[in-house]
Amino acid sequence: MSTIAFEPLALTRIADFARSLSRLHQIARRQLVEDDQLDREFNAVCRSIWGYTTDDFSDELFSAADHAWLDALDEAEARIFAAAQGYDLIDDHGMLTDWWGYCWMILAERRGLLTPENQAAARARIEEAYLAAPNVIGIVRSR
Repeated sequence: MSTIAFEPLALTRIADFARSLSRLHQIARRQLVEDDQLDREFNAVCRSIWGYTTDDFSDELFSAADHAWLDALDEAEARIFAAAQGYDLIDDHGMLTDWWGYCWMILAERRGLLTPENQAAARARIEEAYLAAPNVIGIVRSR
């Protein structure tokens, strides 16, 4: 059996960016927290680390093999994968709750999918879907 060694100080500790999200997950164990609130916090973490979110690229840009790999990913493999890419998925209480989403972002980064062009195309698809709804008359953009 081989051993993989990582320099802990060289890893980007995602938990340092995800404190608010982790607190929100703890609160969600005791009381109702809206999914939109969790999504906004997750997106804030991703923007802080990568400058992009999972909304900024299409799932279709990943190969079938990437999808199969992500679907089969468990916590132990995720931790090794993330560390090999320079990220730490552990906080003071163990594995981060949103570890799978972070692996999605890490893989997107590794595949070169975090680009302004992919972001613009993803935003256009989202806007198209909203505008197709019968009760939507416009979209307000912010940044």
